Amino acid sequence: MARAALSAEAVVDIALRLVDEEGAGALTLAAVASRAGVATPSLYKHVRNLADLRALMSARIATELSDRIGDAALGRSADEAVRALMLAWRDYAKEHPHRYSAMLQSSQPLVDQAAKRLVEILLGAMRAYGMDEARAVHAVRCLRAAVHGWAVLEAQNAFQWPEELDESYELLVRMVTGGLREG
Repeated sequence: MARAALSAEAVVDIALRLVDEEGAGALTLAAVASRAGVATPSLYKHVRNLADLRALMSARIATELSDRIGDAALGRSADEAVRALMLAWRDYAKEHPHRYSAMLQSSQPLVDQAAKRLVEILLGAMRAYGMDEARAVHAVRCLRAAVHGWAVLEAQNAFQWPEELDESYELLVRMVTGGLREG
C-alpha cells in the first residue's frame, strides 16, 4: 500500500487482515507497518498506539457483527429473531475466529459506541417477549454471555466430544428462547 493511501481506516484494514491470517498474537505496530510498506513511526499519523489500534479494530468488529445480526433479525420477532441472530453471531465468529477473539470486551468509549448498536438490536429482540426494561437488560446479558461464550470456546476448539456441534448449538438456542419465553 502506498504511503499516500494510508489512513486510520486503511491501517485497521491491514491489522484485521493480519489478525485473520496469523491470530491476535501477531498484532504489533511493526507488523502492520511492514504490511503497509511504511516505517512504524508513519503509523502514528493514523493511530496513537497499539491500544488505539485495538480499539479501532474492536469498533469495526462490533459494527460488522451488528450488521450481521441486525440483518438476520430484521423482520423477525421473539424466538425467530433470537434464533436468527444467534445463528448469525455464531457464523460470524466461525468465519472470523481470530478477528472475533481480538475484539476487546472491556469498556472503552470507541468500542462502547460501536457495541451500543449490537446491544440495541438485542434489546429490540427482547421487546417481543413483553419484558420491562430491567428484565430485558438481564436477558440481553444472558444472551450475550451464552453466544459469546460459545463463540470463544468453539474458536479455541474446546469442544472435544464427538457429538455434533450444530446439534449442541441448536440446544443452546432452544434453551435461550425457552428461558426468554418463561421469564
